Amino acid sequence: MVKLTRIVIYVKDVQRITGKSERYGRKILNKIKAKHGKQKHQLVSLAEFCEFMGLNQQEVVKYLND
Repeated sequence: MVKLTRIVIYVKDVQRITGKSERYGRKILNKIKAKHGKQKHQLVSLAEFCEFMGLNQQEVVKYLND
């Protein structure tokens, strides 16, 4: 069975990765959107999140798939 990898990261994912609150997760995603000039309705990619947070993308993908 092949696991599909998402390319979009959500507030709940940020919470799981950082161990912080939902409000913190929303704040981080909004900062990333502002940095990349995105509008409110646009999504944040996993690559953008990892770059912003200084995390290894492969490790984050493994963590999210567990």
